[in-house]
Amino acid sequence: MIVATAAGSHVDDVLLVFGALLMIGAVLSGVARRSFLSLTAVFVLVGFALGHGGLGVLEFDPTSGFVSALATVALIVILFRDGLEVDAEMLQTAWRLPLRKLALAMPITGALIAVCAHALVGLGWTEAFLLGALLSPTDPVLSSSVVTNPRVPRVVRHSLNLESGMNDGLALPAVLAFASALAESDSDFVWWRFVLQDITLGLAFGIAGGAIAAKLIPRGRALTDNIPAHQQALYALGVAFALYGVAVLLPLAGNGFIAVFVGAIALGILRRDVAANFAHRAEDLVEIVKLGIFVVFGSLLTVGALFNDGWAAVGVVAFTLLLARPIAIWIALAGTQVDTATKAFMAWFGPKGVATMTFALFVLGEEIAGGERIFDLAALAVFASILLHGLTDTPGTEWLARRTEARGSPTATASARPSG
Repeated sequence: MIVATAAGSHVDDVLLVFGALLMIGAVLSGVARRSFLSLTAVFVLVGFALGHGGLGVLEFDPTSGFVSALATVALIVILFRDGLEVDAEMLQTAWRLPLRKLALAMPITGALIAVCAHALVGLGWTEAFLLGALLSPTDPVLSSSVVTNPRVPRVVRHSLNLESGMNDGLALPAVLAFASALAESDSDFVWWRFVLQDITLGLAFGIAGGAIAAKLIPRGRALTDNIPAHQQALYALGVAFALYGVAVLLPLAGNGFIAVFVGAIALGILRRDVAANFAHRAEDLVEIVKLGIFVVFGSLLTVGALFNDGWAAVGVVAFTLLLARPIAIWIALAGTQVDTATKAFMAWFGPKGVATMTFALFVLGEEIAGGERIFDLAALAVFASILLHGLTDTPGTEWLARRTEARGSPTATASARPSG
């Protein structure tokens, strides 16, 4: 039995298992691509089979330093990557639809899930809104052809891709606030202090740190001649971890995750060259971090825990996937020229993935009231999303592509704009 405790014992054995999984995953990637499950989804199932709910080969203490450190590193890397991509996407023309979904649909989704969780499983309001914040981000990595199939109208692919890229960072303040309010070690949590200190200082550190980092690295031809592209990517990664460290270690501390996300946006706006080099060379690193999260997340699950709330838990998940997001999307896109079929497509393809998993691991490690129950409900939603969105990924994209082409042009909906 391989156990990762707070002291990090048997880490060498854990790395051996993870290395073997990476090798096997690479060999089987072609098969996974042709199946209804993505490779990342397979890693969740493998983690489940090897973890608490299966063979017991991998056992992680959710409150250990190992799991906490993994969740922290994953959040830093994922939020930084998402932040760097914001400017490149926003400079494109089709930004109105994703803006509506981020500003309206996302908070509406979280609120609807909270009301449902409070009514069906009896979560307290703070716990229910924390669950809503965990389940509001989307992740098309679990339905990749939705954002990669060129037959799907570009406005749809762009809208879903930008939404998933930004909603991790936008959900973060809500997750942190509700988690802090529930934390047993932070019983004196005050909302206005959180806003003034964590969020405000996190924003300030991020903007200042990103701007300083952009100034420190040389510009012009000398950059290409003297600093190789892979070193630029390492520089950007260093900025990510430095931003987090500065934000949390100064006497007047802000929130490190917010600083990382905002700092990445600032660096990406000021230095597209550095951001582009990071994007081109850090893909493998981001993928490894994601796969690690998927394995650890899966290993912490058990069938009994997933269905601890019985049919009420199933009801929350069904409401989350079948009603909460569709209702929110219809409200957010009201008054636009987007047709009903396209709305339905974007409403359905809001899978729960890496962000939800990483936030849930973070919550689990915070030892908050009801943390395990919230984690189990979020995990069941992710499991259901993996299966349902995986099964409907290719058929759904083909359906929308045929509808669009039948109307006369593969990009017929690319001109969709809000009418107001």
